[in-house]
Amino acid sequence: MQANQLQRMDENKSLKIKALVDVIINGMQEKKAENIKVIDLTEIDAAVCDYFIISNANSNTQVKAIADSIQKETLETLEDKPWHKEGTETSEWVLMDYVNVVAHIFQTPVRDFYALEELWGDAKITSIESKN
Repeated sequence: MQANQLQRMDENKSLKIKALVDVIINGMQEKKAENIKVIDLTEIDAAVCDYFIISNANSNTQVKAIADSIQKETLETLEDKPWHKEGTETSEWVLMDYVNVVAHIFQTPVRDFYALEELWGDAKITSIESKN
């Protein structure tokens, strides 16, 4: 393969990842997720993925609704589904792993306890405004 073909493949992958981030954020906003943050891990050595998207909600019912909304939006818009999903039994912390992007939906006290943003303090963190 030539260098320009590899560059186009990388650019295409990057666009797909950014589209996934946008669709996950939209899925969170549709169910009134709070305090949405995007953690860009692309410049962090040994990071487990490219992006974390974190939000919280005030009940296990809302956490489940947000997770369901994300799954519906990604399937309908991108024909993509999570490679792995966990935490749906109690819905205190649902993790949805899309390989390059991982969505975390917390109940508020659980998010405060684990403080993922502090663990990745070297990463670029972007706050997303709530949808009205």
